[in-house]
Amino acid sequence: MTQQTLAMAADQGAGFEQHRKPTRREVFLDTIGKIVPWQELCAVVEPHYPKRGNGRPPIGLERMLRIHFIQHWFNLADFACEDTLYDSASLRRFVGNSVYRVGRVLQDSGMTLKTGTIVDATIIAAPSSTKNSKQERDPEMRQTRKGKQWYFGMKLHIGVDSQSGLTHSAVVTSANVHDKHPLPDLLHGQEQRVCGDNAYASQKVLIHCKAPNARDFTNQRTRKSGEIDEVARGKNRDKSKIRSRVEHVFAVVKRLWGFTKVRYRGLAKNATRAFTALALANLYLSRRHFLAQVRP
Repeated sequence: MTQQTLAMAADQGAGFEQHRKPTRREVFLDTIGKIVPWQELCAVVEPHYPKRGNGRPPIGLERMLRIHFIQHWFNLADFACEDTLYDSASLRRFVGNSVYRVGRVLQDSGMTLKTGTIVDATIIAAPSSTKNSKQERDPEMRQTRKGKQWYFGMKLHIGVDSQSGLTHSAVVTSANVHDKHPLPDLLHGQEQRVCGDNAYASQKVLIHCKAPNARDFTNQRTRKSGEIDEVARGKNRDKSKIRSRVEHVFAVVKRLWGFTKVRYRGLAKNATRAFTALALANLYLSRRHFLAQVRP
């Protein structure tokens, strides 16, 4: 008979750790595990999930979905995720508990789209080295200049609801595509106002082609003929108080989820990862709304 360790007993809930302070990872997993709509997501994935046959039976769907989300939350590759599951008792407990669908669940819970959209874009870096078998960069990635610094990779464009701060639209392009070009795809059409930084200045035609009733609240350029327009600068400062909500989404995706670099070659797979990360960010940003519903 194999001797049982304290770590094994803790996994089985033997009570050895009942007086221990929970870690931030355990608090996060406990919170997010209560608000993720597991049954609804499993119902969407189940028709496409491998079925039991003559070979090795597949892992349970909900358990596999939890592992997939752990990879996004903690920025883990396949082998790294497997090693972390062996190493972390909190992750084993979370897994052991047996973008668009998430948006539908949020709307059903009362998180509806309002009449304003904030648009913005961020650069996701890609390896610029040519030290590989083909001795070339990823052909779908491009370089761009921001200030005096050059970047190579892709660009993630998002449209965020101005009141709830949740993402409702997203587009992935090469890094050299200007922020204004995907602008119509980031609007849902019912906006009364559109906010953004000065990269979207003077784009009323693009805005009205998708949202004809929207007013342009994007930041305008303040320097004209070498002089700064203090009135326009003050208006931009007031607009930025609302526009800053879009940065909260990027903070979760890039700082908490660690999605600062691409993991795959090409835009398609990285776009799928980006959309999943945004859906999980929506759940995280609306966690207080969901926790208020599950409290007795």
